[in-house]
Amino acid sequence: MIHSENGTGGPTRMERVAVLIFEDPAQMAQRVAARISSLMHEGKEANRYVVLGLPTGSTPIGVYHELIRLRQQEDLDFSNVVTFNLDEYYPMQPQSLQSYHRFMRENLFDHVNIPEDQIHIPDGSVAPSEVESHCHQYEAMIRSTGGIDLMLLGIGRSGHIGFNEPGSKMEDRTRLIVLDEITRKDAASDFFEERYVPRQAITMGVGTIMESREIILMATGEHKAPIIKRAVEEPPNEIVSATYLQHHPNAAFYLDRAAASDLTRERTPWLVRAVDWDKQVTKKAVIWLSRTLKKAIQQLDAPDFHRHHLHELVYAWGNVDELCRQVFEDLRGRVLYKNQLPTDTSIVVFSPHPDDDVISMGGMLKKLVENGNRLQVAYMTNGSVAVFDQDVRRHLRFVELANPLLEGLRSQDLLEERIDRILRYLDEKEPAQVDTDEVQALKAFIRYTEAISAVEVIGLSESDARFLDLPFYKTGRVKKDPVGDEDVRIIVDLLKERKPDHIFVAGDLSDPHGTHRMCYHAIKLALARYRKETGDGEKPLVWLYRGAWQEWEIDVADVFLPLSKADLTTKIEAIFKHESQKDRALFPGAYDDREFWQRARDRNCDTANALDELGLPEFYAAEAYVTVREMP
Repeated sequence: MIHSENGTGGPTRMERVAVLIFEDPAQMAQRVAARISSLMHEGKEANRYVVLGLPTGSTPIGVYHELIRLRQQEDLDFSNVVTFNLDEYYPMQPQSLQSYHRFMRENLFDHVNIPEDQIHIPDGSVAPSEVESHCHQYEAMIRSTGGIDLMLLGIGRSGHIGFNEPGSKMEDRTRLIVLDEITRKDAASDFFEERYVPRQAITMGVGTIMESREIILMATGEHKAPIIKRAVEEPPNEIVSATYLQHHPNAAFYLDRAAASDLTRERTPWLVRAVDWDKQVTKKAVIWLSRTLKKAIQQLDAPDFHRHHLHELVYAWGNVDELCRQVFEDLRGRVLYKNQLPTDTSIVVFSPHPDDDVISMGGMLKKLVENGNRLQVAYMTNGSVAVFDQDVRRHLRFVELANPLLEGLRSQDLLEERIDRILRYLDEKEPAQVDTDEVQALKAFIRYTEAISAVEVIGLSESDARFLDLPFYKTGRVKKDPVGDEDVRIIVDLLKERKPDHIFVAGDLSDPHGTHRMCYHAIKLALARYRKETGDGEKPLVWLYRGAWQEWEIDVADVFLPLSKADLTTKIEAIFKHESQKDRALFPGAYDDREFWQRARDRNCDTANALDELGLPEFYAAEAYVTVREMP
């Protein structure tokens, strides 16, 4: 058995492969890029090529950006690098928007000096009759270089590495494969809709991957946590092809803390090693024991602790009754009612998309309004990519029909000509084609009007909504530009204008296209600049909310806000105003079939039920928040 490494966790008997956990994806990317750089220098000294196996997707982008930085700022020489990409959709033209050829050029190859003839990517444009021959040639090219020195991998929610879906075997080689349903759902955001995702792909086989001299699998985000636990802690099996890496003598999983969160060492560390029983770990263990036994916290007794491997905790505290009382009182003190919330203060609510505010904190918004606070809801992106074409058609037809009632405001002929032109464009539009600026603007206006209608439900007005329209988002594609100085400046200007005492920021960073994570990063940069320029390091207090993609765990949350049935009904009514996201959202995420209002309802009710089971007062629903001075 290979034990894991981690400065904070240490080896555990549950993990069957080496695991390194990093505090954030940037730290992980720097570590991987440093390893690649080290191999390149070793290759230079030995006068030989360094052969890399490379993945696509959002996870390795940080590594590629760091490699580009090393090239541009430290003159790292890539001329001795040979690359082989893992896979490509089939059929797929190299210049297509979703092509991995295009992805690699945009994110790495166009920015470093790897010779063109040393770059290899499976060709998704070969004729069906030539696919098998192409796969054999790909294998032969890998062998001709002496094999892959370092293979970088991501992992899909089905547990695939490359596109080696469930059922793949250890001896498999580069081949054409039918994509799993989960994989196609995960790819839907890149293709704008699942129906446009190819059903096949060309992929390196597990056997090809396993012949690499070193393997690093990278994963980030809470949505990867369940499959990471299976890949690391289950024995090797055909269902989760990533488990095969346990057989490799030099393979390691590089995870951010979110992706590692379901591992036994993170979820229940006391089951696998000695722990430091600080306040946070103690609370986590008591809550876990209470929920495991379905007993209220203050009903737990010493035998309960001893029977569930918590002897050391009992020894550390001595008095179990006092331990349970303190944990219970800690939780009860985190329940805040309306009269305990901010009153008559300046508050900015940052919403990554034009619906995250009401989905995640609609109850809080309502109570902050009732408390007389000066609120500004800042919608960071226009959300245009997530609007169906048929919504544009519907709104244009409304304008066309209503125009006679708005006589004198616009030429009827000009209006009809413009509408006809846009409708023709939509009829002729290719699948996953980037919209014109005109159509993107119309889709943004749809989201804007929905957002205004939603905040009006909770007592705000149009003047309380601010549409920042950050530049990084405005690509017309799911793939966004990096957060830049202009994005940060826009946020800083808002903070200077509003001088908030509190800001609310989305803390659920696992949305399928990464916008939440990018918005979080932009706010973090802007807040640091704002505090430096104003000299006030204490304000504003940051409230991190979740809801669209996951909820804060009971042991992590700092604040629980009780909601009545009427509160939750109002929140859902506000969510309903986002009609373009209702019934069937364009990007609902691949791992949750519920509509956003259903997720909000269920998560809020589940939080209330969890508190009730721990012995706290019974609420109809509850929202959870984490408060921080410095954004982690």
